[in-house]
Amino acid sequence: MTYDVLVLGAGPAGYVCAIRCAQLGLKTAVVEKKHYGGVCLNVGCIPSKALINAGKTLKKIREADVMGIQVGEPTLDVAKMVSWKEGIVGKLTGGVSGLLKNHKIDTFDGTARVLGRDKVEVTGKDGKKQVLATKNVVVAVGSTPIEVPGFAFDGEHVWSSTEALAPKSIPQRMLVIGGGYIGLELGLVYHNLGTEIRVVEFMDRVLPGMEGELSKEMGRSLKKKKISVHHGAKAVGYEKTKSGLKVKVEIGGKIETFECDVILSTVGRRPNGKGLGLEEAGVKVDDRGFVGVDAQRQTNVPGIYAIGDVAGQPMLAHKGSHEGLVAAAAIAGDKGSAYDPACIPAVIFTDPEIASVGLTAEEAKAKGFDVREGKFPFAASGRALSINEPEGWCKIIADGKTDKILGVHMIGPEVTELIAEAALAIEVGATAGDLASTIHAHPTLPEAMMEASEAVHSMAVHIFQSPKR
Repeated sequence: MTYDVLVLGAGPAGYVCAIRCAQLGLKTAVVEKKHYGGVCLNVGCIPSKALINAGKTLKKIREADVMGIQVGEPTLDVAKMVSWKEGIVGKLTGGVSGLLKNHKIDTFDGTARVLGRDKVEVTGKDGKKQVLATKNVVVAVGSTPIEVPGFAFDGEHVWSSTEALAPKSIPQRMLVIGGGYIGLELGLVYHNLGTEIRVVEFMDRVLPGMEGELSKEMGRSLKKKKISVHHGAKAVGYEKTKSGLKVKVEIGGKIETFECDVILSTVGRRPNGKGLGLEEAGVKVDDRGFVGVDAQRQTNVPGIYAIGDVAGQPMLAHKGSHEGLVAAAAIAGDKGSAYDPACIPAVIFTDPEIASVGLTAEEAKAKGFDVREGKFPFAASGRALSINEPEGWCKIIADGKTDKILGVHMIGPEVTELIAEAALAIEVGATAGDLASTIHAHPTLPEAMMEASEAVHSMAVHIFQSPKR
């Protein structure tokens, strides 16, 4: 049998692409090495959000006395929490497998190697090999956690995010290498579960890839929580002791030693573009493992496509899923199909949450825009106060000449949900005036975005601004 499309990888990029290909009438197959649903559903975004919710729930119970609710110190059944999380993962991954089956998509369990634009070799778990013929190949093989030299993942002393999502017990002390979104999300989970957290970040601030003021606000929030953060710091090694682990960290040219029970290493992920036979097939793969693609997600070799983490930054599940739809349409003959988003939202499920989409003020100025900013604090939001989460703010960046919204950056309660409105506003070319004049239900958190839009024109109602003359 010759397939129309053979998708390598069943993560959020690959399985979405495969389903869309089948919907478009293409005979489709998927090769998956380990997890249907990929890292995201199995050991990434979904299980982490489950544990984040568990940690925040425990925190809310502890703080319930402020509302007059007396409950005492709650207890945690770690095994039950992990089992609950695994139940969620099982439902979703089972759903993916069911969808592939319902769409009559053939699945092959094993490791794929590209032999050319029309052939892929699959090595099963039993070691047996078979060659599949196809008219098109879509590479959606994802990425792998990066190991810090001297801190190889061993599942006991040095954890990757995978081990952090399936603890057998809650450590008393954790040292987190990397103050990016994965390190802070998981670090705050364990903080809420009662662990003492210390963060070691090589750059001069946490969340170095995010908008500057968001990063500073998160830094202040971590300080309030009494979480130690070391900037400009490099973890250089560790040793086991009778009382736990001693970690050596270089800070300002000097070596400092910190004690902990477990090390969580989260310094980023590496795309899995190497070792698949792509380069031998003539596909351009850079030194980091990213595969070069065009607007239709096709590589330099006709008939071979790449989507998701392996196709370049940002390495986000929703970006990969969208690329999967684009590639599927292109393979089906839609010449107008192209990856050309006006913006891609980024969300971080820390406590408080962070969400960002579009340009920062600095980026907008560099592009020549006449930048106007509007900012509204959640401390002035009735809804935020009523759920006892007044920390943070919403900031809107607009063009002073056209009033078009260029970017939205938020930190606070449920902003990971609010960012969808902001992304839509940018995608359709809405102005700050459009958003301000849209009636928002009261009392709700999205009102903060409406007020921030008014603040662009110094006309916010629920905070004082000096009137424009």
